[in-house]
Amino acid sequence: MSTASTSDRRLIFASAVLRSAAVGLSGVILALHIARLGFNPQTIGATISLGLAGCAAGTWLVAYFADHKGRRASLAAVSLLMAAGGLAVAFLTQPGILMAGAFFGMVNGMGRDRGAGLTLDQAMLSQTANSEGRTTTFAWYNLIVDAGHAVGALLALLPAFIEKTTGSNELQSYRWTWIVYSVLCLAAAAMAAVLSKQVETRNAAPKQKFSQKTRTVVAKFAALSGLDSLGGGFLTTALISYWFFQRFGADESFLGPLFFAVRVLNGLSHLGAAFLARRIGLVNTMVFTHLPSSLLLMAVPFAPSLTVAVLLFLVREGLVEMDVPTRQSYLLAVVAEEERTKAAGITNLVRGAAWAVAPVVAGTLMKTLSLSAPLFIGSGLKIAYDLLLYRAFRKLKPPEER
Repeated sequence: MSTASTSDRRLIFASAVLRSAAVGLSGVILALHIARLGFNPQTIGATISLGLAGCAAGTWLVAYFADHKGRRASLAAVSLLMAAGGLAVAFLTQPGILMAGAFFGMVNGMGRDRGAGLTLDQAMLSQTANSEGRTTTFAWYNLIVDAGHAVGALLALLPAFIEKTTGSNELQSYRWTWIVYSVLCLAAAAMAAVLSKQVETRNAAPKQKFSQKTRTVVAKFAALSGLDSLGGGFLTTALISYWFFQRFGADESFLGPLFFAVRVLNGLSHLGAAFLARRIGLVNTMVFTHLPSSLLLMAVPFAPSLTVAVLLFLVREGLVEMDVPTRQSYLLAVVAEEERTKAAGITNLVRGAAWAVAPVVAGTLMKTLSLSAPLFIGSGLKIAYDLLLYRAFRKLKPPEER
């Protein structure tokens, strides 16, 4: 059992839910805000890509330096940079400068918090549970994070509310909404700053190199995670929001509640994943829930109406996130404790880099090929990931399954 206290776990959860609320908000409004500035889909995709590239760069930094510089300080710094990024998007209107602000501020158009903060949370939370309780701890963590995502999605109603109640124009209402985003990030930084020293690594000299066994596992796992995230980069919340906006005319007053429902389903599915994992194993849970979700998403472009498209999308979202707590738990179970920050960091770095590549391609395809092209390509890549993951890891069991 870890030396990290229950109060530390609660603070990690509190910081994560505030940060994820900000990310849930940015995922819905980022593309819509940029579109209202008059930018085309290629510029929208490029801005999303650069924001995600910034998330990947932040993940690399914490993977290699957080254990030496301090996990608490690193987590607070991540949240502060996010707050600055929100202000940059709020007030910058020149495309190049806006993109730079999105990069350095790690503005996340995925709509899901999967960057540097997640890496630090994973490393710290793994010290708060034993092998039997680890997956359940990660399930509750992801439930809480998705609750934050859901609240953030509802906050996407703010631009319309501000415009209606204050008489502000569209851009002014978006600026005030981004200020709310920044306040959430500042509050997350405050929560991180009061964590105890027990969440820091217990090894005075963390390993600089993996063992041979861990190197092989992390290399395979990271490569496959990159394939999954490449698919996910075609399916960011910002681009899905844009797809519903262009295909059916759905604006933020509809998309906010929709993605609130999505995040509620995501969150509840994490508890279902922990339940399934105890019965069929972590790898089986990852694959047998994730693969059908991609098939459902491929059906969405064929929907004859907004209602049918939303129903298919919601069923998909009830399954797609069940691999998240199981994947996190599995990786940290099969590496040594002193290797966890770096293992999680490298995997999340590869995921973040893959996410960053895809949106600019997706935006170009939306403009030149088909509005629905990213949905088919992203889903196809995710199906390939599921099949390859099962083949590579079905025989490597975590301690509780041996």
